[in-house]
Amino acid sequence: MPGLDGLRAIAVLAVIAYHLDFAWARGGLLGVGVFFTLSGYLITDLLLGQRTTTGRLKLGEFWIRRARRLLPALFLMVAVVVAWVTLLQPSFLPGLRGDVLAATFYVSNWWNIVREASYFARFGRPPPLEHLWSLAVEEQFYLIWPWLLWLGLRFTRKRPVLTGVTLTGLTLALSAASAIAMWVLYQPGIDPTRVYEGTDTRAFGLLLGAALAMVWPSRRLSAELSTRWRVVLDGMGVAGLVVIALLIWRTSQYSPFMYHGGIVLLTIGTVATVAALAHPASVLGVTVGCAPLRWIGVRSYGIYLWHWPIIVLTAPGLQQKPSLSLQILQVAATIAVAALSWRFVEEPIRRGAIGRLWGRLRSGEWRRSASTRLQRRRRFVGGAVVVLTLGVLALDGAGLAGVVGPKSAQSSGLSEASQKAPADPGVSTHNTVDAPADTPASETAGRKASTPNATQAGAKSSRMGEERASRPHGAGSRNTSSCKAVAYIGDSTSEGMILPSYLPKAAQRLGAQYARVGATEQYFEISGARSIVETLNQEQASGLDLVKQLKAQGYQGCWVIGLGTNDTANVYVGSAVDLKPRVDQMMRLIGDQPVMWVTVRSLLSSGPYAEENMELWNQTLEDACDRYPNMRIFDWASWTEDDWFISDGTHYTPEGYRHRARLTANALAHGFPASGEKESSSCVVK
Repeated sequence: MPGLDGLRAIAVLAVIAYHLDFAWARGGLLGVGVFFTLSGYLITDLLLGQRTTTGRLKLGEFWIRRARRLLPALFLMVAVVVAWVTLLQPSFLPGLRGDVLAATFYVSNWWNIVREASYFARFGRPPPLEHLWSLAVEEQFYLIWPWLLWLGLRFTRKRPVLTGVTLTGLTLALSAASAIAMWVLYQPGIDPTRVYEGTDTRAFGLLLGAALAMVWPSRRLSAELSTRWRVVLDGMGVAGLVVIALLIWRTSQYSPFMYHGGIVLLTIGTVATVAALAHPASVLGVTVGCAPLRWIGVRSYGIYLWHWPIIVLTAPGLQQKPSLSLQILQVAATIAVAALSWRFVEEPIRRGAIGRLWGRLRSGEWRRSASTRLQRRRRFVGGAVVVLTLGVLALDGAGLAGVVGPKSAQSSGLSEASQKAPADPGVSTHNTVDAPADTPASETAGRKASTPNATQAGAKSSRMGEERASRPHGAGSRNTSSCKAVAYIGDSTSEGMILPSYLPKAAQRLGAQYARVGATEQYFEISGARSIVETLNQEQASGLDLVKQLKAQGYQGCWVIGLGTNDTANVYVGSAVDLKPRVDQMMRLIGDQPVMWVTVRSLLSSGPYAEENMELWNQTLEDACDRYPNMRIFDWASWTEDDWFISDGTHYTPEGYRHRARLTANALAHGFPASGEKESSSCVVK
């Protein structure tokens, strides 16, 4: 069935285009869904064909064949990636250890889900084994589905006439349950990794392929087909390919439609395509199964295995997009390595090379062979392979055991303080402190006020850009604020300002800095993943919830809102609440009390946390200033420097948090100055 090999090629090329971030393939991740349906069809067709031929399902033989086909290439790729990382990019090692163990037991998808590792929203470089989640889903299907099929055949054996109808109906029912689970569990605005990678929510793709095998078995398809039915068959296949192509072109991983019927539609389109391509009378099967596509399709498993680590490990810096020439080299390297894997590892082992070699070693045939030049050459190559293999395994052991790894905080891209700090402790405190009589200059002095260039801060709005040149609250500012009480609501980008693990000196933290400008009654509500509307879990309060709680307690004072990073990401992934209503809801809820918002910035160039999304949020804040006279904006984004960010491109080093605490307090003093002091003439406080 060469057409199915061609479909494999289309699917894997779509996935590569998606991972290379090509604009025309935002939905290229749907290629994985095509693989699922194709696998469900082929595996079920193979098992039912075996039962027709032998009268039973030989599950042991089935699993041995699957192991021969899948494990050698997987273990080779994992071993080479770990050795590469150990030698050249040890910053990946801490996260790689768990990924290797999960890959070995084919549970990568649940490993990602349990530890809440997003497949989509990334702050930094993704793990090089992240793509193995899909192989885990398929392997779990290979382990469970044959048993379910065996049970179904066993309980319907006394009614052979109804066997096909009953099994197909049960399979379709299971598929419907899986699709409903995806629909119900998906929540717009919430990261879709759980829904996208869950075996339960993706099983319908495999099961619909299995149902097709029950009603459209390849062993019963004949090349004898009338012209009319051939046209119908090929038309159905073409329609399926059009559906696949449109979804790859017009959707993305953040489209709510994908999880509310889109992937089901993709599966139906794939079922129609597979039905046409599997038929020997199909003209479409000959076209899609042309030599180039079939060559790629035969090697698609290796191409899928190798493409992601090659893309990740050869990617440029965090802030630099890969050039087209680099992308071409990445694709070429992927295909070349996959071809070598197929030629020298996958195909020989699939055809019993390990068993033959073991037999020769046991019989002594290897030692008794004639010492010809060819034999000496083979022995030399074999010895070199053994030495290379042992070297790779030694590197793997050293890296995974922790003998080799990041030697310093800098080599891993994280500051030492942030490495030791809890991932997200969350802070909810109410402090009343005394204002310092005289703050030493060493504690308030920071970098000299300067104007960052465009590459540092990105393109900002016109009003912010015009006022960048003058900085009223540079180093050593002594202004005081009219705000005697301040409530700060923030997300994880604010945590470092109040945690001793980032700022060991208490005088540098936000509480001391607020006291320095006269805000001695302080409420801090800071938690990772916090946004104005959404919540990460039931225990976390949203920004709106916190305002309601504090006002219900009778709070009167100034507000500083350090949110927006997660809000703009949530809007990007499909939240029903847009940016402007978020600001309006907060301002209406706070009322006429003074409010200062903090602008946001990231170093990322794509995804929910990309800098262009942060700029949209900052522009939304600026637009809101015209509507609310009690609102000010601290333009933190224009102050940030690239080296203040840690490797994820969104959070800060201790140095960055030190500056942010000092400047945030100064902004409060200049935005809402004490009586008698000069008030800022602009809503945007520099």
